[in-house]
Amino acid sequence: MNDPTTPRSTTRRTTRRSVLRTLALVGVLAGTSLSVLPSSAVAADGAPETYTLTIRHLDRTGAATGGYRTNVTGISGPGADASATPYDESGTVTVRLPKGRYLLDSTLTGTDPAAGTDWIVQPRLDLDHDTAITVDARTTAPVDVRPQEADARYLHSMAFVEATHEGATRSANLMMSRADLRVAHLGPAAEPGSVKEWIDTYWSGERADYALGYSFRSDRALTGLVRHPAPGALATVKVRAAAPDGATGTGFVDIQPSAGPTVGLVQPLNRLATATFLVTPERGLWDVGYAAPAAPETPPNRYFANDFAVRAGATTTHTFDNAVFGPALDTAPGARSAGVRDGDTLALDVPLLADGEGHAPTAPRFHDATTTLHRDGVLIGTRKGGPGRAEFTTTPGRAAYRLTATATHGSGPTAGGRTTASWTFTSAAASRPAELPLSTVRFAPALDLDGTTPAGALVRVPVTVQGAAAETGVRSLTVSMSTDGGATWTRAPVLDGRAGFRTRDRAGRSRSAPNSPTPRATPSRRRCGTPTGPDEPAPARTRRGNHERSGGGGTSPGAPPRHPHVPATVAAPPRHRPHHVTPRTWPASRRAHRRSPPPAAPRPPVPASPS
Repeated sequence: MNDPTTPRSTTRRTTRRSVLRTLALVGVLAGTSLSVLPSSAVAADGAPETYTLTIRHLDRTGAATGGYRTNVTGISGPGADASATPYDESGTVTVRLPKGRYLLDSTLTGTDPAAGTDWIVQPRLDLDHDTAITVDARTTAPVDVRPQEADARYLHSMAFVEATHEGATRSANLMMSRADLRVAHLGPAAEPGSVKEWIDTYWSGERADYALGYSFRSDRALTGLVRHPAPGALATVKVRAAAPDGATGTGFVDIQPSAGPTVGLVQPLNRLATATFLVTPERGLWDVGYAAPAAPETPPNRYFANDFAVRAGATTTHTFDNAVFGPALDTAPGARSAGVRDGDTLALDVPLLADGEGHAPTAPRFHDATTTLHRDGVLIGTRKGGPGRAEFTTTPGRAAYRLTATATHGSGPTAGGRTTASWTFTSAAASRPAELPLSTVRFAPALDLDGTTPAGALVRVPVTVQGAAAETGVRSLTVSMSTDGGATWTRAPVLDGRAGFRTRDRAGRSRSAPNSPTPRATPSRRRCGTPTGPDEPAPARTRRGNHERSGGGGTSPGAPPRHPHVPATVAAPPRHRPHHVTPRTWPASRRAHRRSPPPAAPRPPVPASPS
């Protein structure tokens, strides 16, 4: 981004999902660079038919300029795989290229780059005879996309264009670190709807950052663009960074449109803080990501929420790294299967430590992870490795299986919380890969960013079944709560998909272990409990259990599904706090993410007990 004009061109179809979350372009997808080809219009011995392309470059005064970069990219015809970046300091350059349809884009900066940048795009250049064109900066019009907040500060922007012909798509883009871009279309119109262009611009305001993106499809490239969206025309996206383990530090949040390629915005975000973005609904779906603070030499733990819709005047909130942690299944269409049997191989790939909203971490913090497989009650394998990931070899015949995955999360002094998920099902080898009928239960209580809920409050916990059981139905679902580390359980009533219980009515709030519940599941029970800690009172804050018991049973394809009585349990605050918990209390920040709230003084400890 140090260079105010960074042009790129590509020669293959762009992918939907951008990976430009660090404000850098992935790279240049270009074909073979051609600057000189045979001098004849029709070459002998089957050589490609070529023609001369002459390009003149004029600045905003109409004078010839050598301050340009021009890309010529083949789309279709014999020149589909050709590209060239011709240059001559005189401002006029000639190149020979094979016959075909081309995309031309030219960036002009003149002799003074501070005066601004002109980007001229010709999406239809049919090279079927010797051709001369003029790239004239005087034809451009400003790109003026900004919020109505007068003191907002420009950050960066990106313009991207795609041209499609005969089923092939080529693209070009320009990234800007200055708000002085002018653009223009050049040449004849292309086929209706064959040209797609989008511009994404980012600004920083007093209370929020702005992500203003607009997309267009027509037969021409843009000539100027003016948009000053009113506040009511924008959608609000909030990203909250939790700290259920009481840790501090600064992570990073990023936002960008889902449709790309494009460039996004990355900003620092303190734990226990909230980032606020105002975005344009016209740009379509959006993606956000959060990278939690990481120790030196440790990969960052990243979470993503992709392809979510926004609406003008409405607020969408995503909370990352908060309780209740536990298994989660990706229910999106076309998502990868959580468990698959392929012949005699059973493979499990379940995010065992997904956060409270079901975001799967890229680098989960765990101390130990074990997965076991039993066949007809006999242990046939134990695997160590990533949480919820394992592969086993079994025998072809039909049998009853129990698959159990356990992870002790955290590291160093914070290690100790445990999550266990167990599934039972029947399965046999088949002629093709088949999904395992796995299910899980998700618990989604409303928690503050430190993973706690007010003492003395009636807590309603949404309970959601995912996987095979959700598709075929569950006969019954019961929820229980534990306040003594899972030693005893008390039934909690479930109404309209929510389990309810009341925390102990004490002054203030009592805090429990950040990794308290030990998840465990069987075909007949699903529980969420809390481990036992030293005989030590909890401070004045009540924590909801932040790991879940989850699982389910069923049958593999080829046998009728079975979903027995499946109770589920949710943990209440433990009576005692594990030894690794440091009693500290912070208010959940409601400020912009650039402002980190200082820690508040801890409240006096108050023991917690079941209501």
